[in-house]
This record gives sequence, C-alpha cells and structure tokens, in this order.
Amino acid sequence: MRNIKPLRNEADYDWALHEIERYFDKEPEPGSAAADRFDVLAALIAAYEDAHWPVAAPDAVSAIKYRMQVDGLSQADLARLLGSKSRASEILNGKRGLTMEQAFKLHRDWRIPAESLLLQADT
Repeated sequence: MRNIKPLRNEADYDWALHEIERYFDKEPEPGSAAADRFDVLAALIAAYEDAHWPVAAPDAVSAIKYRMQVDGLSQADLARLLGSKSRASEILNGKRGLTMEQAFKLHRDWRIPAESLLLQADT
C-alpha cells in the first residue's frame, strides 16, 4: 500500500482508482486507518473529477421537469404551486423565466437546487 499523493495527472488518477477499488470488496471498519485512507482517496478522486470533468447544473426548465418526473408531479401541480396555469405552461415551454419568488417556492416545496433555478430566474 503506497502513501497517498496529490492527483496531478491521469496516471495519478488511475492509481487512486486502483487503490480505492480494494475497499469495494471488504468495507473498512469505521474509524480505522483503512477507513480514513478510503475517505481521503475518495475526496482526492472527487476533487480531480470535479476539476477535470465538471458537471454543470441543469437549467431551470430541465430541473423542474426532472423533479416532476421523479416525484410523479404534473403541470397542474406546478400551476397550483405557482398560482397560474398559463405561467406554468410558459415556464415549461421556455417562453418565460422564473421570478425570484417562484424560484424560492420551487426550491422550498419541490427541493430543486437553487443554483439550477436562479440561473434562469427573472429579477
């Protein structure tokens, strides 16, 4: 078992992936040195992936549609939340952006990440 090192390139990244794989068959005991090593490797891998392959937040309409699909919500549910059928339709069709109040309601009530909603919000 080699010492943990910074991940500066693809070879370092591949090494870290190989190192962390050993913990997938047998999970380390919480609080052990092996568990600490796993946590550090996981953090290094995540940081490297975030830096090299960032995943952008979805736009507001995509985030709303995803939440509707996952939670079995309808356009009528969105209309009730926003207070207007026509506004719900316009937002889902990309014809109108969200107001800050609507973005707040969607974040609070439907648990949609604010960063996705605010990127498209009308001010």
